[in-house]
Amino acid sequence: MDKAPPIASLHGLHISLLLLLLLFRGSGRVAASRTIMQEVGSSHEVHCSRERSRAAWKIIEEYLMPFVEEEEYQIPSKCRLHPDNDMFGEQEKHKIHVDINAWRCGFCKKSFRAEKFLDMHFDNRHYNLLNNTKGRCLADLCGALHCDQVIESKKPKAKCNPAAVARNRHLCESLADSCFPISHGHSASRLHVL
Repeated sequence: MDKAPPIASLHGLHISLLLLLLLFRGSGRVAASRTIMQEVGSSHEVHCSRERSRAAWKIIEEYLMPFVEEEEYQIPSKCRLHPDNDMFGEQEKHKIHVDINAWRCGFCKKSFRAEKFLDMHFDNRHYNLLNNTKGRCLADLCGALHCDQVIESKKPKAKCNPAAVARNRHLCESLADSCFPISHGHSASRLHVL
């Protein structure tokens, strides 16, 4: 009969995994947009960067939605840019920015001195409110949306990668086809070329 591993070695493994997570998270290079957050001893995981998803939604709201509204176009629900397809959307709607150093959870009214602590609170206490279904991670769209332009970082720009450019172009074309099908009329056709 095998012996159970000592608690100390499990603890060491947990610390090693956390250090790797922090290392990759700090580099911002985990699969171009993904980070891994786990709660030990729990069955839930989130494989989506909240920060990059927030940047993607900001780009969609500021640069795309004015054109969509001007055309009076209804984005199809199957479109990944549709507001209902944002994994963190419900939680983000329940953030209350009280003051420069004051945030409040709209669900339980708990107060925080920084948005990052409110994000951690959502991850720990309101995980059940995530729209955690396949294809709901807006951070996956960052290549096509150029999220790095929105995220304030001091990282040096990497050289242009032709394979990444091709992937991002394909992603952009796929978004245009699913969100603004030419067969849906003149408004969709005009938005398709954006």
